[in-house]
Amino acid sequence: MTNQNINSVVTDYILEKEIKKINYTIPYGIDLINAPYMWRNGYTGKKVTIAIIDTGCDTRHPDLRGKIIGGKNFTSDDNYNPRIYRDYNGHGTHVAGIIAAGNKKKRGVVGVAPDSKLLVLKALDKNGSGEYSWIIGAIDYAIERKVDIISMSLGGEDDIKELHEAIVRAVCNNILVVAAAGNEGDNLPYTNELSFPGAYKESISVGAIDKNKEPAYFTNSNKEVDVLAPGVNILSTYKNGMYAILSGTSMATPFVSGSLALLIEWSRQEFGRTLDEPELYAQLVKNTVSINIERTIQGNGYVYLDPVTTK
Repeated sequence: MTNQNINSVVTDYILEKEIKKINYTIPYGIDLINAPYMWRNGYTGKKVTIAIIDTGCDTRHPDLRGKIIGGKNFTSDDNYNPRIYRDYNGHGTHVAGIIAAGNKKKRGVVGVAPDSKLLVLKALDKNGSGEYSWIIGAIDYAIERKVDIISMSLGGEDDIKELHEAIVRAVCNNILVVAAAGNEGDNLPYTNELSFPGAYKESISVGAIDKNKEPAYFTNSNKEVDVLAPGVNILSTYKNGMYAILSGTSMATPFVSGSLALLIEWSRQEFGRTLDEPELYAQLVKNTVSINIERTIQGNGYVYLDPVTTK
């Protein structure tokens, strides 16, 4: 493939605040997407595996213990050692917490699908940037491991043929690919801001809303946006056992990945089988609420989980 600058693929977020300790907290986004309703009906992401392609993870964070089933480093950090996927940036740990944080002692934060399992694939370095070949390698590794979902809170402006082909391979293997829509939005619904891989039609492209269900000022608009999820002032786990409040479509993406984990568990019980990728995407779309704004910003609407009563 054509060599790309290391900064071509980057994480995309705004650091609002770092926090050393917190009391037990359910972040507002959890209620906004109605995840507790799923929990009350017994769906917490059990037997669902999500590959997080990001900056690595703080595997020792108390809120993430027991959640991580393995990982691999694809970056130049730690001299390319594939066995060290430590998060020196914080972004990947934040994403992991949004999906799967939670412990029986009820400390710290809780994620959307606290019983799901995470495969940590480090394809962005300590600076939050990476090469397309790293991303592609991580996608192919996730396919080999037969994960259910790939979550990518990253993006670049270049439409790379090999990256697109990797996304297609994943989808053809019945893996849901969830990716950030991007933070280059200008609040104008008729201008297109494209970030790849989110802008590929095979990806589930996720934009951001705030606690008032209003689109974030930074969220990208284009015809490939699929859904919205909370992405403004999101509290989650962070590097070195800490917590942080971050904003970005990077934060909205794991809310959708976690929601899909809950829907996969629900659908396996409801239908007695594992649905294929198009069927699961259809279930996600059924669990959205449209808002009064152009489709280029909201796609199908924001995620609101209620499959138990709507079926």
